[in-house]
Amino acid sequence: MQTPPAQRHELGAFLRARRERTTPAQVGLPPTGRRRTPGLRREELAVLAGISATWYTYLEQGRDIRTSDQVLDALASALLLDGPERAHLFRLAGHAPAGPAQPEPLSAEAAAVPLLLQPNPAFIIGGTYDVLSHNRAAEELFPRLASMDGGPNFARWVFLEPAARQVVVDWEEEARGLLARLRTLAGRHPGDLRYARLIEELGAASAQVRAWWPQYDVQARRGGRKRLRRPDGAVAEFAYTAFHLAGAPDRTLVVYSGTGPEAGRSRGGGQ
Repeated sequence: MQTPPAQRHELGAFLRARRERTTPAQVGLPPTGRRRTPGLRREELAVLAGISATWYTYLEQGRDIRTSDQVLDALASALLLDGPERAHLFRLAGHAPAGPAQPEPLSAEAAAVPLLLQPNPAFIIGGTYDVLSHNRAAEELFPRLASMDGGPNFARWVFLEPAARQVVVDWEEEARGLLARLRTLAGRHPGDLRYARLIEELGAASAQVRAWWPQYDVQARRGGRKRLRRPDGAVAEFAYTAFHLAGAPDRTLVVYSGTGPEAGRSRGGGQ
């Protein structure tokens, strides 16, 4: 099946970003003369992956060429991709099915789950970080999330709501992780305009999004810990767990539990 031009362009941009991120020292190559960028040259990556430099250049340029699982595996290994990055590469190359662009409405039974988890902050988010259901504790922990223009959306809250930088203590680290997870989800739905519109909106208002999005970081949703400022002004470390809804892997139930005043920084991956 032919890969759409926009998806081929995305694949090429992702490969280029990862190539420029990987240094010769990381893959065991000896130091050479001056480089325009600290990353690998195309020819070096082609040698490491055991493919033609011309063929790889075509791939990075977004040309309509076919890729095998073996070649993608070789590129993933040469670029030191982790699990989510490798999966993202395969999806962009058309070797994994994309999920449905328009998900079914959230059922009443699923929407009620965050309410049952009160007083623990809990909410359900969709693939584009729309908050589909939440409880009162989540409203209190994330002020003005529920009253945002256009409806509650966690990505908009993090990047566009000034209160987010007060609540999220390690804002840059958490915001970069969220954007990487949004990139991963967008890669699963290359034809879904909701992602393009959201990134365009965020980029228009956030210099950080404009700077970070072209870096093509990807990351899977998972649980972890983060430092948040509670409504009383005290900083506490919160543990949070993410559960994917059955039959709807892009929808995630996120539950927070405070572990008391900050006592350390065991970092996680974000919702």
